[in-house]
Amino acid sequence: MEIRQLNKNDSLEELANLIHRAYRQLADLGFRYWGTHQTVEDTKKRISNRECYIILNEGKIIGTILLTSPDKKTGHPWYDRDDVSTFHQFAVDPDYQKRGYGSKLLDIIEQRAAELGATELACDTAEGATHLIDIYLKRGYRHVGWADWDITNYRSVILSKTIP
Repeated sequence: MEIRQLNKNDSLEELANLIHRAYRQLADLGFRYWGTHQTVEDTKKRISNRECYIILNEGKIIGTILLTSPDKKTGHPWYDRDDVSTFHQFAVDPDYQKRGYGSKLLDIIEQRAAELGATELACDTAEGATHLIDIYLKRGYRHVGWADWDITNYRSVILSKTIP
């Protein structure tokens, strides 16, 4: 297993396919996350100006997460604070879930966000995705607000964690 930042030699098509597989369960529950249907071009746009981390197993991408630095503004008052980094497009291949790979990705970006000067790391997810909310709460995230993004069919819970 290798965890590193995505580079120009990695396949964006493979990355987009991984995201689709990982978000399929959410789509089956009726949630229209961007990751359920984003194109390769959408994936390319989403990773631009962000740090994209991947997990590789035998050369195959099995996990990913995007980190936004605290100086990037995203259109939500909590996210736009100068001390807040955000993460997005968090995905682990269903065949590799519940093995700690997602936790390893979160560990890396929590540390990296602190290195970038953030004191908070935030994310959002569908308020009905209680299984995901529970994962974040167990890691020390707390509810700080709501968002209603134009590209989804649900209200989002904004979760944030104070990082050292």
